[in-house]
Amino acid sequence: MASVARYQIGDEDLDRRIAQLIADASDNPNQDLIAEMMTTAIKLLRDRPTRGDLKLINTALKEMRYSDLVFARHDEPKVTIYGSARTRPDDPNYEVAKKFGALMAGRGWGVITGAGPGIMEAGNKGAGRDDSYGVNIRLPFEASANDFVRAENTVNFKYFFTRKLGFVKESSGFAVFPGGFGTMDEMFELLTLVQTGKSDLHPIVLLEAKGTGYWEPVIDFCEDVLVAQGMISREDLGLFGLFHDPAAAAEEILGFYANYRSQRYVDGVLVLRLERAPDDDQLAELNADFADIVVEGTIERIEATPAEVEDNDSLDLERISFLFDRRQFGRLRSLVNRINQYVATPERVTLPTHMTEEQAERPW
Repeated sequence: MASVARYQIGDEDLDRRIAQLIADASDNPNQDLIAEMMTTAIKLLRDRPTRGDLKLINTALKEMRYSDLVFARHDEPKVTIYGSARTRPDDPNYEVAKKFGALMAGRGWGVITGAGPGIMEAGNKGAGRDDSYGVNIRLPFEASANDFVRAENTVNFKYFFTRKLGFVKESSGFAVFPGGFGTMDEMFELLTLVQTGKSDLHPIVLLEAKGTGYWEPVIDFCEDVLVAQGMISREDLGLFGLFHDPAAAAEEILGFYANYRSQRYVDGVLVLRLERAPDDDQLAELNADFADIVVEGTIERIEATPAEVEDNDSLDLERISFLFDRRQFGRLRSLVNRINQYVATPERVTLPTHMTEEQAERPW
């Protein structure tokens, strides 16, 4: 098997100096990745891109670095609330968002919003300043964060794409309220990430006050056009749920983690980490009902794999594994829902820490 070439400048002296500079700066065990970033910077210098291109890359890297720093200080699970900045305090959806934020904070979750007015302000107001986070976008007409997010818990972004990454990367659940183009963009990108497996499964709720009539036409479009014309599968509609009651929406998000905790691919096989693995009868039921998403073999209970043991990855949890077809993520969500029915939702959900290597061994 041919060895993979190291990512370097190709100038022995420069490569040596980069390695030495990094070694002098820190003993961080991830020096290899920092070396690649510096190598990319030197290659950019030699490529002679425009100053505008360099500004874009530089700003994006700085924003991602600072976002990581802010959120690394807080390890509680977090839910993202999306929604319109134009929703007024007397709108019933404002009250629903405030109640939802309060419910999630009361169950030990942080609440992330875009830090603006409207639905975002309502979610942070409900959660309170101690449990609120903001990923603010710098716009000429929305220049500062709302009053319910502490400055030290706020990241200010220039670019929407880095901001959207911050939303998804830091959250374990998502609530989408009525909103405009931005909310639609965020919702459909989130669904695309989950539908394609670029993101792990997450609970996603569409939430609005009863009788306000926002989400039903959107769902009708998904069913009558996208499903009908074969653009998505009917099972993809199971990746989200519609709610009018903030308490029911909160229970949906918490219930997603009643038993299920996390996933990982090991040698191409999907491993689901659980609080309690199915017993023999439940396992037989899963194999009968979900054989369509198993490429070969069966769904099995397993011990932690050697790769997980080496990484000390969620070793306190039980496991099932199978060779997933990597296409039917709506059906995979249905399997997770079934697994969660085997246990009661705890008052407080403790999620495992993030892997030390993000999405190791993805099969693509």
